[in-house]
Parts: sequence; structure tokens; C-alpha cells
Amino acid sequence: MKEQKTTHFGFTDVPIEEKQGKVAQVFDSVAVKYDLMNDLMSAGIHRLWKRFTIEKSGARAGSRILDLAGGTGDLAALFSPIVGPNGKIILADINDSMLKVGRDRMIDKGLINNIDFAQVNAECLPFEENYFDCITIAFGLRNVTDKQQALESMYRVLKPGGRLLVLEFSQPTNELLSKVYDSYSFNLLPKIGHWITGDEDSYRYLAESIRMHPDQETLKSMFEKAQFDDCEYHNLTGGIVALHRGFKY
Repeated sequence: MKEQKTTHFGFTDVPIEEKQGKVAQVFDSVAVKYDLMNDLMSAGIHRLWKRFTIEKSGARAGSRILDLAGGTGDLAALFSPIVGPNGKIILADINDSMLKVGRDRMIDKGLINNIDFAQVNAECLPFEENYFDCITIAFGLRNVTDKQQALESMYRVLKPGGRLLVLEFSQPTNELLSKVYDSYSFNLLPKIGHWITGDEDSYRYLAESIRMHPDQETLKSMFEKAQFDDCEYHNLTGGIVALHRGFKY
């Protein structure tokens, strides 16, 4: 009998073909309250992390930006005035529920003149080679089944001279902070999720998925394996979050 390939869904091993559907169920459940939960979970600091990402993006007037796992559009909204009327942002997400929330937010903000929307899988991006000046993915890579394949797909569609930025939860650099963070993630976070969204399990998965995500140095090596150059990362808030950046030359 052929051995069934598995991958992790949080701390649970599941058949590899089932992970995408399970992740979809999580985000279908939390989409409407996603922004509120982000503010509560991070005490609003996620907005500073995202602004730092924009600063490192090199975006300018006329740039083409792909915002993967763009969800409710925080980064797309920040990019829009920077790239201007001659630029283009594609707010992309694999999850239809998140994409609908993001599109409604952009319409409400009057930011649809230079923003398009696409439901895509990061592992097999349906765009031409050498097209984008910058690709961002914020708090989404850890949910991708084959992260290495996704990085290689992103490399393919970047222009020479373009850059990839991955903003993601990572590993705290201080042992005491790590212990406090673990206690918060596994004890308080699921309860907040239950109080606000009525869904404790999805936020337990969130905590588990963070622990299963590659640490800073491992993710940097994955960038390099995908042929990115000048790869680096910046630890934010003591390494609770890290911003990885790599260039295509």
C-alpha cells in the first residue's frame, strides 16, 4: 500500500490534500471579525509591523505590487497612494471569504482605482514571469502547504530587481519573552477568539501554526534555496514577528 503523504495543520498531521480545505474553514469562520481580532491580539502593534514592511518595499509611483494572502487589505490600502494612478496592486488571497471582506473595505475607502482582486494559490501563481516589482505576504506563509514551492512561484513572477517581503510570526529571541508569549498564545488567545468570534478552535490553530512555522534562519535559507539574493530579516517586537526580505537579480 502506498504511504499517504501528510503535513501539519497546527500540531496535527493531516493528509496533504486536506490542509488547504481546513485552513479555508478557519478563515471562513474568522473573516468578518479578522481586523478586530488583529487589533486585540497585538494591541494594535500589527499596524506598525505593516508600516515597516511598506518602508522596506521600495514601492514608488508606477510600481506593480502583488499582496498575497492580502485578506482584508491593510497593506494594499497603504500601497495604493504610493503607487498612484499609474501603478497597480493585486490584492490576492486563496480564501474567498477574506477576499470579499477585503474588497468591501477597499470600496468603502475609495481605493479601487488601482487595486484589482484575485483568488489565487501562492504555490502556483497564475501570472506571467518577471511581472511584479514587489510581492508581499503578511501573516499568510505559515498557512501555505508547500512553502518552498510558494517561494519559488513568487520568484518566478518577480521582475529582475524586484523584492519579496514576508511578514510573519516567528521565534522570540529572549527566553523569558518566549515563555510569556507561549502562555498568552495557548491560554489567553483561544479565549479571546471564543469571546469575540465564537470560535476558540481557529485561534488555537493560529497559536499552533506559529510554532510549526520555520524560524528566522530556516526561512532565510528557504529564500536562498528559491534563488533570492541579499536575503535578510528584521526581528520585530523581540522576534515575535520577523520581516524577511529577498531580491531577484
